Amino acid sequence: MPGQRNTPYPLRAIQRFRRAVTTKVLKGILKVLCTVDHHEFIEALSKTEPLIVMINHINFLELPILIASSYPLYFTGIVKEETWKNPIFSFLFNTYKAIPIKRAGAYRETFKKVRQAIDNGFYVIIAPEGTRSRDGVLREGKAGIIQLAIDTNSAILPVAHNGGQQIWKNIKHFRRTPFQFRAGCPFKIKCEGRPGREERGQIIGEIMGQLARLLPEEMRGVYSRQAEQECTHLEFIGCNA
Repeated sequence: MPGQRNTPYPLRAIQRFRRAVTTKVLKGILKVLCTVDHHEFIEALSKTEPLIVMINHINFLELPILIASSYPLYFTGIVKEETWKNPIFSFLFNTYKAIPIKRAGAYRETFKKVRQAIDNGFYVIIAPEGTRSRDGVLREGKAGIIQLAIDTNSAILPVAHNGGQQIWKNIKHFRRTPFQFRAGCPFKIKCEGRPGREERGQIIGEIMGQLARLLPEEMRGVYSRQAEQECTHLEFIGCNA
């Protein structure tokens, strides 16, 4: 289990208690629903400081699994603003200090909060696909992650999971779903200033390729080719890729 290496911004005792109790409940629920192989993810966290954790988005379970398995490290995520309308999600997001983002594209305040969160000891989860794939096949990534990483001067850790696409089928048959999480090599984007449209397309291809290479070939979707290509816009940290 990862240790607490950073001290996030001060949380009141009731906030720490709420987070601890909620995480314990999440672990109990997840134990009923699934089995989780996350040793690569935990090992990767032990070698990094707080950064952006980039994940593929299949269903609602990725975030709870990552948060519960990494406790007591501090995790938060970027979440669509309208999702707060659901009272259950609202409780969870407020517990883990999720960062809202507007669909309209007013990202400056979101980027500022991401930088503050990382500076204060939080890992920030983002799903660049922007929406759930449900079938597990990787969809096209949104370029917002590029400017987020550049503006916040943050490294990105790619984390991909497989198995979640079977969750509803397994629930109907009272079976636990096996989840496997794989972690790649953290990297920073090599770019001066704001990249142009063509360069953004190349960068997002390389970024999503880092997710794709962690998935089975049939789940790589439109990034099968990029998964095998050499990257010219990414600077890898602490390993070769």
